[in-house]
Amino acid sequence: MIWLGRRQLGGQLKALSWGLVNQLSVAALPLGVGLAVQAVADGSGSRLAWATALILLLGAAIALGEGMVHRATTTNWTTAATRIQQLLSRRTAELGAVLTRRVAAGEVMAVSAADVEKVGWFVEVLSRFTAAATALVAICTGLVLYQPDLGIVVALGIPVIALASLPLLPAASRRADRQRERAGYATELASDTVAGLRVLRGIGGEELFLARYRAASQEVRGAAVRSARTWALVGMVNVILPGLLLLAVVVHGASLAQDGRIAVGELVTVYSAVLLTQHPLRNFSELALAYSYSKPSARRTARVLALRRTEEGPAPRIGRPEGNPTGDLYDPVSGVRAAQGELTAVVSGDPDTAGALAERLGGHPVDPAPDHASVLVGGVPLDELPLERARATVLVQDKEPVLLSGTLGELLGVPASGRVAAGAALRAAYCDDVLDALGRSEGGGDDPMAGVITERGRSLSGGQRQRLALARSLVTDPEVLVLDEPTSAVDAHTESRIAAGLKELRTGRTTVVLTASPLLLDTADRVLLIHGGTVTAAGTHRELLRDDARYRALVTRGDTDGAGDQDGPARSAALATTEECR
Repeated sequence: MIWLGRRQLGGQLKALSWGLVNQLSVAALPLGVGLAVQAVADGSGSRLAWATALILLLGAAIALGEGMVHRATTTNWTTAATRIQQLLSRRTAELGAVLTRRVAAGEVMAVSAADVEKVGWFVEVLSRFTAAATALVAICTGLVLYQPDLGIVVALGIPVIALASLPLLPAASRRADRQRERAGYATELASDTVAGLRVLRGIGGEELFLARYRAASQEVRGAAVRSARTWALVGMVNVILPGLLLLAVVVHGASLAQDGRIAVGELVTVYSAVLLTQHPLRNFSELALAYSYSKPSARRTARVLALRRTEEGPAPRIGRPEGNPTGDLYDPVSGVRAAQGELTAVVSGDPDTAGALAERLGGHPVDPAPDHASVLVGGVPLDELPLERARATVLVQDKEPVLLSGTLGELLGVPASGRVAAGAALRAAYCDDVLDALGRSEGGGDDPMAGVITERGRSLSGGQRQRLALARSLVTDPEVLVLDEPTSAVDAHTESRIAAGLKELRTGRTTVVLTASPLLLDTADRVLLIHGGTVTAAGTHRELLRDDARYRALVTRGDTDGAGDQDGPARSAALATTEECR
């Protein structure tokens, strides 16, 4: 919020200036009314004309100030919310898939959708509050000078009214925090339920999650009611106390008028001024409400914005070349080394271990501890590179890549080296049937590149989505390409074609494939077996089939128990399976 204040100082000053025009004009209006009443009482037409002109002038200033301050404060609100959303988008793009490993997706959605609005609200109210506070000081000072007997009463009463609700704010803030917390949890639960709806229907868990969401929704309702009760009490205080002050001014003023100590016009002026103080006083309660809502929202937003790819890492080295690093890809945690220009396959029996390795190879370690060992590319720590250079050096395709809606041409129009054409990437990923389907789709015509891909590629099969994602990765042509199970959703025939296309297209470029498919493994220059998080065996696919029982069990979906007694038959069966698929 301090950062926003510095960035929007000009907007705040503009809103403050117009707010002062509006509030001070409102504060001066009772003077014109009092002069007009006194002119009528004295039968002075000239003074009545001057008072009327003053009222008209103040009315015009009030209208102009009200319109311009609304314009300025709304600009401040939307600008603050947009700036925070820009920061959130940049942080999301920087963290990638690591974001949801550290913060729930529902919380990120709540921050982006609701919390930024609350912070923007506080930014919008701040300038109006400052103008209102200045107007109240001017009113109290002017009344003390204009009519000391009544002005002192007003000057003592206004601060009491303005500060009376302060003791209630801590409880109101706590209840507002609780409401926001429960609302964030309900949003997160709803998001996760919708994302997994297909799975829930398959296992019959819809009613269970519906009951959970119903309970969470009721907790939100209860928290909202308790919060509203507290704010209703604050509102009651802000209505009763100004009413009591107005009553005191009327009673005391009437007594002074009967004694002849003040004129009727002066009494009307003071009465009108006290009546109109309720307008700027409302800004005090609104500021308190905005602060109590925006503080937890700002805290949640700052927590998301504080996330980094890694924690404090080693200091950057001096004299590093500006180009993207080249050389072997090495992970000191697992011992995985992918030689430059070769296709390296990694086999692991634990999908979580493989997923964590893929994240780590992309410079997004699941555990961002300060003492973690960074992945090296040609001896250069990937974590030390600026994000743009790190992304251009290593690209990781997740096990379940996402396709955005749009045309095929837009899908493949990603930042790339320019060395791989879209057609070559599509052929290597064996997307012939996908092109046919897109060519027949609405808007496709004779050009498949104009075919429309629906949101997340829902109009395509799982295998077609997977192959399009692979083509997109191949088009980028990064120095190092990491593929996590890129053919898990395709048949053996298609997988064989993809393996050959991948080998041909990535010749001379470093490629790492995390897979247990014999077809992909057989095309790899080198295969690494991971067990217990580290590399335990290395060689070609056929060498490991022959010499390593654990590798043979993983690839053939067999059991390591007793594998030594059946080395010959198991090895022959695995090789036969590979040849049959080819």
